[in-house]
Amino acid sequence: MDMSHIPDLITPAIPVFVITVIAEALWVKKLRQERGESIKGHTWKDTLASLSMGLGNVAVSVFWKGVAFAGYAALYHLTPLRMGHGLVAWVLLFFLEDLCYYAFHRVHHESRFFWASHVVHHSSQHYNLSTALRQTWTPMTGWVFWAPLALLGFSPELIVTQQAVSLLYQYWIHTEAIDRLPRPVEWLFNTPSHHRAHHASNAAYIDVNYAGILIIWDRLFGTFVPETERPIYGLTKNLTTHNPVRIAFHEFAAIARDAARPGPLSQRLGYIFRNPAWKPKEASQPAETPPVEAAPSAP
Repeated sequence: MDMSHIPDLITPAIPVFVITVIAEALWVKKLRQERGESIKGHTWKDTLASLSMGLGNVAVSVFWKGVAFAGYAALYHLTPLRMGHGLVAWVLLFFLEDLCYYAFHRVHHESRFFWASHVVHHSSQHYNLSTALRQTWTPMTGWVFWAPLALLGFSPELIVTQQAVSLLYQYWIHTEAIDRLPRPVEWLFNTPSHHRAHHASNAAYIDVNYAGILIIWDRLFGTFVPETERPIYGLTKNLTTHNPVRIAFHEFAAIARDAARPGPLSQRLGYIFRNPAWKPKEASQPAETPPVEAAPSAP
């Protein structure tokens, strides 16, 4: 399918990504001298791993974007609805695409099969602009969440363009260099403060702030938590590698190992599709300690 008439917003932005990552690294180095360990900064190994993941995502997307576009086109031709390309269509799409992103993001945290793809983005123990580029090499798990837009009559061209706009917006919020913004902005939009909490492994921040552009969905659906305590970035069980291949596929391998364990089908499916923290009941409860018999009384 010919996609040449669709504007490519991501590829031209790659030089901007590189320049701003370098500029942020220099700026954060200065801030660390002023604020100490309250800001984490960059390390070369971590940043290069993130850039490698981003380049891999671009390579995979050369193929996958065409497949996804064809899928949207097929659904678009099935429905009699047509939203057109006017201002009203763009405004509606802005809100609906952002809601689709919220659903995509939430499910990719709450179901392990989907988390295996998304965990890549959370695998860094640093939080900076390079972290935004640490993207999955298995984007195929996301297509279904935007499919309803095609059935509602939004053209595939509009859908993929708005997806790119959302992705570009989310780039700048991956930073510790920007503190809280004015209150109206913090209330309506996803900001660095909100997204820092999302990337943290603190117990108070697990599975919160799924927003793309608008934070209103988290406020409506009860998943909003403000940044209060200092975030500890990364996973609850962090990786010890900067190898891009292991970062990309480690959770799929872990799912395969767990699903291969002896047990009923429900247990195997649980390991695949339930919450990433789920364990079978017998495995999640410590074995009972047998009672200690009292020593006989001395005669």
